[in-house]
Amino acid sequence: MKISILFLSAAIFQSLAVTGQNDLHAVKILDSFSANALRAPSVSMKFKMVTLSLSENRSDTVNGSVVLSKDKYKLDLPENIIWFNGETSWSYLPAEKELTITRPGKKDHSFQNNPSEIFSMYKNGYKIRLIEDNSDSYIIDLYPEDIKNDLLRVRLSIGKSNMNLISLEYKKRDGVAITLQIDEYNLKLKPDPGTFVCPERKSKEIEVIDMR
Repeated sequence: MKISILFLSAAIFQSLAVTGQNDLHAVKILDSFSANALRAPSVSMKFKMVTLSLSENRSDTVNGSVVLSKDKYKLDLPENIIWFNGETSWSYLPAEKELTITRPGKKDHSFQNNPSEIFSMYKNGYKIRLIEDNSDSYIIDLYPEDIKNDLLRVRLSIGKSNMNLISLEYKKRDGVAITLQIDEYNLKLKPDPGTFVCPERKSKEIEVIDMR
């Protein structure tokens, strides 16, 4: 009986040790996904963004697009257009006719404020698990190691044949889940450098707030 208990205790301890480690197969998949994107001149995506709020029992869906090139990007949403050239960020709100210029930090991991993070965030501060290995895709979950993180989980669905992003979900502690459903994923676009800089706006109707 004592031997059985010892074996059982050892098995439980080993199981706990394994669950505390990253899934190496999932890490390899994300390494391939990241390398495939970073080798390309840019990553261009068209998507549907679904925001679900459990507390308000409300769901909103908008169409959007993004062009990413290293740490530069242009994110185009109906209510907000953001340009980032690697140093300066321009955020334009068409409805308010308001343009805000900042030099943002790198602490915000949300898609809206740092979309290129989807290719590198797994490398630091997250536990990684392969949830499903389907015939045509992988589903991988990232869990923040910091229990104070606003995120509870990030879930990526990655296509097997081309290592393309199929969907991306951010699940937050406040009951809000943001899901990107990718309609088009393109690694061949060669964007002009001006793509990531806000065009000069001379209209007097536009309020410019420069916070640099």
